[in-house]
Amino acid sequence: MKNFITIIFLLIVFFSCNTEIKNKETQTISTNKKKEYISLSRARYCDQLHGFWLGQSIANWTGLVTEMDKIGNIGEIKTGDFYTRANWGKPDLPSIWGEGLPSDISDTIDFVFKDQSKIWGSDDDTDIEYMYQYLLNTNNTYILSAQQIRDGWLKHIKTEEENYLWVSNQKAFDLMRDGLLPPETGNPSNNEHYEMIDAQLTTEIFGLYSPTRPDVAINIAHLPIQTTARNEAEDISKFYVSMYSLASKKNTEKSMSKRIHWMANEARAFLDDNSYPAKMFDYTQKLYKSGIKWEQTRDSIYYRYQVKQQDGYDITSKNLYCNGCFAAGINFAASLVSLFYGEGDLKRTIKIGTLAGWDSDNPTATWGGLIGFMIGKDGIEKTFNRQFSNRFNIHRTRQNFPNNGIDTFENMAKKGLIIVDRVVKEELGGTINKEENTWVIPQRFEDSKIRRFEDSKIRRFED
Repeated sequence: MKNFITIIFLLIVFFSCNTEIKNKETQTISTNKKKEYISLSRARYCDQLHGFWLGQSIANWTGLVTEMDKIGNIGEIKTGDFYTRANWGKPDLPSIWGEGLPSDISDTIDFVFKDQSKIWGSDDDTDIEYMYQYLLNTNNTYILSAQQIRDGWLKHIKTEEENYLWVSNQKAFDLMRDGLLPPETGNPSNNEHYEMIDAQLTTEIFGLYSPTRPDVAINIAHLPIQTTARNEAEDISKFYVSMYSLASKKNTEKSMSKRIHWMANEARAFLDDNSYPAKMFDYTQKLYKSGIKWEQTRDSIYYRYQVKQQDGYDITSKNLYCNGCFAAGINFAASLVSLFYGEGDLKRTIKIGTLAGWDSDNPTATWGGLIGFMIGKDGIEKTFNRQFSNRFNIHRTRQNFPNNGIDTFENMAKKGLIIVDRVVKEELGGTINKEENTWVIPQRFEDSKIRRFEDSKIRRFED
């Protein structure tokens, strides 16, 4: 009898434990299911897109003050010691093409603002992105065809100087005029400037069209990137697109600094470990973590990559004009200095980017747009304790747009929202909750309609 009772007791304990395990498994599955989707406010996102255009404009025009002032001392053009934080607020020095004169934007190295009575002008860091957004909307698509890109370039870019195109962009434009279509316009056999900076300053916006999903963002940015870039320059552009897409993954428990570093480490997965961009990332991050000042890190980057040509970065050996000061690689490394040391602070990031050297308006515009998106229009105004112009003149650098080229950031944000709607519904397999004015976006690749992945290093990006 005692044995029978013991057996009954053990069976009860067994089934109780088994039921508890099943319940825990069910709870875990339910929890995981919830994590597979993310909900984003469309109204908030619209303010963030406004912040992207405003932040990018502030940073772009501030960085233009020091563009090509400091590129090092290799080759025929020597610019002396690099700027340091002590130069902020001090007189600007002539750029390599300044003919002995400081910037005509500002005599001093300081923030450049446009108050509400003025209009922001476009530049090559903003105008191609504006054009791509316009083309996506006029063609009712979210992936541009080769013909649509070529038609857009030929319609909206001036053929005569000043047309605000340089190196790879200019070569791609010339090839388009000769009848060539992307991606052949960025093919190294056709475009000798494929290693230059161009693609990374014209395609970041595609990351914003695919919130939280860098895999899809890279896919829709693929042809615009290959219009002017290949190899490492292409990978660097993918890195920036990934960063922009990941900026939508808001975690209120993390500081801006932690969010920025998390995004950077996730985007690092798109870089080939054996490539110089990956090694530049790892080296710069290691120096940042060591606690040395940003100026020391910038100087170390210059010595390692332009003087010693390490990690496979051999631009110096090619004897290019200004030692390849427009190259994707050195400007990528410089951008990491302002990204890591800026730690998500908009002012600090722009300051460091402006003083870091080389094509200084590019990294500032990239990170100004990213952080501006993350904190939104209101966050930018609080950061600087002032209000700004909301008007934008695309005809400063481009042509043939409506309203004689005058647009507003509010309208530009709404146009971006339309593209995100298409991507969420047609590419991500997500939905729009009209009552709550939100997107519901799948976070697992198998829940998405997307099936094309060129990069074997693409991972699942989950909270």
